[in-house]
Amino acid sequence: MPAQGCSPPLRRRPMLTRFSLRLRIFLIFAGLAIAVILATALGLWLGYSRLDDPDASQGFVQAAVLAGFAALGLVASVWYLFDLNVAKPIETLSGALRARAHSDVSVRIDAAIARYLGDLAPAAEAAAQSLSETRNALAEAVARETLRLGTEKARLEALLSDVPVGVILCSADHALVFYNSPAADLIGAGRGAGLAPGLDRKLFDYLHAAPLCHAHDRLVATADPDALSDLLCTTVAGARVLAARMRLLGDGAAGYVLTLRDITGDMATDARREAMLADALDSLRRPAATLATLVEVLPDDALPAPMRAAFKAEVARLSQAVTRFATAREEGQAEATALPQTRASDLAEGLVAQLGSRGIQATAKAADLLLRCNGFEVITLLAALAQKVQAQGAVSDLHVTIEEEDSGATIRLSWQGARVGVGTLDRWLAEPLSPDTPDRPASTVLAAHATEIWPETIADRDALCLPIRQARRAVARPKPLARNVVYDFELLSPARTDPLAETRLDRLTYVVFDTETTGLNPRQGDEIVQLAAVRIVNGRRVEGEVFDTLVNPGRKIPALSTEVHGITDAMVADAPPVAEVVRRFHKFAEGAVLIAHNAPFDMEFLRRVEGRLGLTFDMPVLDTVLLSAVVFGQHEVHSLDALTHRLGITIPEEARHTALGDTLATADAFLKLLPMLAGRDLATFGAVLTEVRKHGRLLKDLN
Repeated sequence: MPAQGCSPPLRRRPMLTRFSLRLRIFLIFAGLAIAVILATALGLWLGYSRLDDPDASQGFVQAAVLAGFAALGLVASVWYLFDLNVAKPIETLSGALRARAHSDVSVRIDAAIARYLGDLAPAAEAAAQSLSETRNALAEAVARETLRLGTEKARLEALLSDVPVGVILCSADHALVFYNSPAADLIGAGRGAGLAPGLDRKLFDYLHAAPLCHAHDRLVATADPDALSDLLCTTVAGARVLAARMRLLGDGAAGYVLTLRDITGDMATDARREAMLADALDSLRRPAATLATLVEVLPDDALPAPMRAAFKAEVARLSQAVTRFATAREEGQAEATALPQTRASDLAEGLVAQLGSRGIQATAKAADLLLRCNGFEVITLLAALAQKVQAQGAVSDLHVTIEEEDSGATIRLSWQGARVGVGTLDRWLAEPLSPDTPDRPASTVLAAHATEIWPETIADRDALCLPIRQARRAVARPKPLARNVVYDFELLSPARTDPLAETRLDRLTYVVFDTETTGLNPRQGDEIVQLAAVRIVNGRRVEGEVFDTLVNPGRKIPALSTEVHGITDAMVADAPPVAEVVRRFHKFAEGAVLIAHNAPFDMEFLRRVEGRLGLTFDMPVLDTVLLSAVVFGQHEVHSLDALTHRLGITIPEEARHTALGDTLATADAFLKLLPMLAGRDLATFGAVLTEVRKHGRLLKDLN
């Protein structure tokens, strides 16, 4: 037994296996010769011992010698022939095969070296030839793929060099892995040559860390590889304000991608414009209010009746114009502000954590809402205000609430203790948002969100009230598809002119789609409530090309239908109508082959509005029900669940019976069916169409 901690001794190979094949065969024949000689000698000795004639011994000895030499010669001759025609050719053949297996040898094997070994030599020659052909084909494929990847790499590098926004790739510990020229210009401005961006340098040498760390932590916490975060960050030198978008690579362990755009000038311009509009609005609002008051308090005999009526009418029109001006300004602010969606609970928890890091204890309660706001900036603003409230007097029971109000939400930071006046709050808002941005007052956060903040008192509690203009209830829906970089340079090849019937399936463009409806009877008034589609180009699903929208059906959604797909009347209240969605989908599917699971059902809902829209869905249509029947036979079950189960495709529970979830499952199933169809010599559209027509009865039974 080996000592503990030591490896067991290596097992020795048997003695004979360490010899060459020819030596082992020689030893076998030598043993055979010895055995024959011994057997002959033993036989002669037994014969002599029974003869009992001493004079015959000489004859027996001579016979034994002659028999021994004869046996030895015979065995040696057989061994020589066996060695020459069997053992030696086997070793030669094995060496030739090993040379072709482990070295780049392509010379054909001479079959004559093993002409007495039956079919072994031709079989070895065929195996070597097949290996050589496979190796050559693999080398050619690798060379082609290397060339293609090199070409695509060069094209992507050219594209990235021309992209006007900065692109940065960072590792999980925030070290620079990749950056393009615009990114180097954005983050390196004002740092000097010695501190220009460089690989493996920390991103925080160039950009302030807080908003980046906050966004990164949030994305990691979501555990969603498709999630992204929009944020504002500032450069360490030069005080540039950059609009950034962060997306994790995989689960975040590999790092993240950051795109940057300089909005310093835009913010300054917007600030000047907003200041000008605010001054103009204020200069109009006050005189209009004064005139309206004067009209009401003027004595009846101060002006003639006609003049007084005209004066009142003009003042009313002026007030209405000021109101329209103010409304248009607020709407313009909301439309001009592209803000990410932030979960209310995340914002509340982040604010409590931020206050805790400053030694301020707080509690929070948030409705299940998605807020359209920059979570980092809102947290930074409210944390700074809470710290100032804490500093000006005894404050207790600090509490954060986020509640739904109308089409938006309201964030309230309430407490018991010192009261905050409007003048004090305005003074705080004029101060810098944080030490990292000394030139950016806190009020810019309000301007960016087209909102305002004010103090109020509710019961015995004082509060700061911050409305968020855009918010919606968080509803469990399938994860959104990422809008990744989309490319397929195969499409730059010469145009394909084959007729559709003769075109290979993997060379066609497809649009896979699915609908969710109010019911199962389009001819009795049922309508679409959700429509989703994805595109397949050159045999692969294009991740970024997705059509997914809710639809207002113009009628109530039955409760039984809602139980299936989870779509309610409230969810489609602001959705576009059926005609508009179908028109947009027709454009999305233009020039492609339509794919659906049980296509007649979905096509019926589309074709019933063709007359109203003045268009037709005349695209070719393939049905995965029929394709499944072609591959697996009619006796199988061909529902989407059964098909995906057979093909090893998993549909997440929350995505089943949603238009997008079922569309993705159908697309993945179709892509797996393509090589199976090709394996049955059904590689062209015409061949598949001829075959599926044999199974049309399935759809009639299904519908």
